[in-house]
Formats: sequence, structure tokens, C-alpha cells
Amino acid sequence: MSSDGHTGPIFRGRRRGVLLALSSPSGAGKTTLSKRLLSQNPDVVLSVSATTRKARPGEVDGQDYHFMSVEDFKARIEDGYFFEWAEVFGRFYGTPKTPVMEAVEEGRDVVFDIDWQGAQTLAEQAPEDTVRVFILPPSLALLEDRLRKRGQDSPEIIKSRMARAKDEISHWHEYDYVIVNDDFARALEKLNQILHAERLKRTRHPWLDDFVGAIMGQ
Repeated sequence: MSSDGHTGPIFRGRRRGVLLALSSPSGAGKTTLSKRLLSQNPDVVLSVSATTRKARPGEVDGQDYHFMSVEDFKARIEDGYFFEWAEVFGRFYGTPKTPVMEAVEEGRDVVFDIDWQGAQTLAEQAPEDTVRVFILPPSLALLEDRLRKRGQDSPEIIKSRMARAKDEISHWHEYDYVIVNDDFARALEKLNQILHAERLKRTRHPWLDDFVGAIMGQ
């Protein structure tokens, strides 16, 4: 008998990690939500994407993005380095494959700040591990206002982002979960609930096969 009163073998198997893909139109809050989720869950890591765009003030290479030249990025595409990649507004973005799969095998959860194309590719390549969550703004008018207040883009870029936002939102029905970010605290709570529920799925606990076999006397 074990110290907690149970008889028989005790299994402490490792679960598979969750690939949590967050998508939204620019300015809808997915980046802020993902950062807060990470701060509340130390066992969750952020997938650091590679990009050919210039670093913004305060961004750190290897922490916010892996910044690289267009030539280097294209060469890595040929080498199969990326899990998924896409071209957005003339800039390339991609997810390095090896660190993501290592994290999943080690039972760590990985959060992706990613567009609908990237989320789709991720789900195609790792269907059992990927969970897609779409973040909706309360309205397009509020979304445009948020973009203007950020002060990072010209009016022309904002116009392009709004056109892309409509295209991004049109894919909301492809996702496993949808959160309307009309209240940040409530949206964050829902995101945490999704993560914790997905961690409990039977398919993320391969050790259960041996556990059930043992208690059934096999």
C-alpha cells in the first residue's frame, strides 16, 4: 500500500504538450493575451517565430523573433527548417520545427501568435496536438481605433491592416474555440480554461494505456 492509502502501481506518466495557436486580426489583443497567459503559466513557452521584418524598438533577437534576411529565410524553407511559413505584407514569417516538437514530447505547452494560414498548416501537420483559438474584437471600428492609437503604422498601412483583418475574421469558423475580447480579464480567464481543459484530454496522456492495463491485471 502506498503512503496515500492506495494499493497497486502508481503511474506518474508524462503527458504530451498542447500546441495552442492563437489568431486574430492585428490589434484584437492576441499578443497581450498570450503574454499574460505565459506569465500565469510558467510551464508554457512561446514559440519564437522567424521573420524578415526589421526589429521594432525594444524587440530582442531570439526572444521576440528570430530576425533574418530574406535570403537566409528562403534557404531555410528549402531545408525544411520551418513547421509553417507565410508571406505577410511582403515580409516572411515562419515557425522553426525542432524546438516545437521537442517541447511537445517533453510535455510542455507551446503558444503560437499566428495568422489563420499558419494555424491551418500547424493543425494539418500536428492534428492531435494543435488547438486553435480565434480572438475577435468587439467591432471593426474599435479595432481600427486601437491600430491608430498604437502609433506604429501609417494611414496606408492601417488601411491595409483593416482589409486583412476582414479576411482574417472570415476564417473564424475554422477554429476550435472563439473568444470575443470585449473584456480583457474575461477573455484571459476563458483562454486559461481552454488550456487547462485541453491538457486533460485522454489523447495527451499516453501513459494511461499502461496504467489501465495494470489495474485490469494485464
